[in-house]
Amino acid sequence: MRRGRCTAARTRALAVALVVLGGGALAPVALQAADPAPDARFKQLLQQDFRPRGGAGMDRLEQDPVQKICTETHDRPPAGPREALQKEQLEAIRWPADGHFLGDWRAGEKVAQDGRGMTWSDLPGAVSGGGCYGCHQISPQEIAFGTIGPSLLQLGRKRGASPQMQRYVYGHIYDAKAYNLCSTMPRFGFSGALTEQQIKDLVALLLDPDSPVNRP
Repeated sequence: MRRGRCTAARTRALAVALVVLGGGALAPVALQAADPAPDARFKQLLQQDFRPRGGAGMDRLEQDPVQKICTETHDRPPAGPREALQKEQLEAIRWPADGHFLGDWRAGEKVAQDGRGMTWSDLPGAVSGGGCYGCHQISPQEIAFGTIGPSLLQLGRKRGASPQMQRYVYGHIYDAKAYNLCSTMPRFGFSGALTEQQIKDLVALLLDPDSPVNRP
């Protein structure tokens, strides 16, 4: 009986911790039940405890319209606002001035492997990596990779490397929310996390037939 009470207490404590940290699917339900203004309360807690340091600034506490509507609707925004915001995101993509989308897949592999950048321990303006393996399967040589995003293995062999496909992949890396408003993929170009050349190199990694991603 004591063990049962202990387990129940731990469960309640864990639920409270998830709410405070803003994590998991339990957070929205628990927050709404405990506080009529959870967003304002949580933001207040962040502002009083968070301090700018290294590559992370206070601006990260502010949600833009895309982030805000996805948060408020639990990633299910109404069709009208969703389509309007996606159109704005698509129009904001800065396409390469030279019209070329393919870079060097070898450099792209380095970007995919590198997860550093824009954190408390990084200097402002330091070169960032994509950390692509944290969410995707890309190269067959990798035995550890994330599964939050779809597998990109053999993408070029399956979808081809036409100019239209190159443009799509470039745009998706630059700002995935231009194609799926509440995508969990970071807006690498929109946020300035990756440069134009880095994005080109990642496009080459995914589509170049000589890349290990597309070898038989």
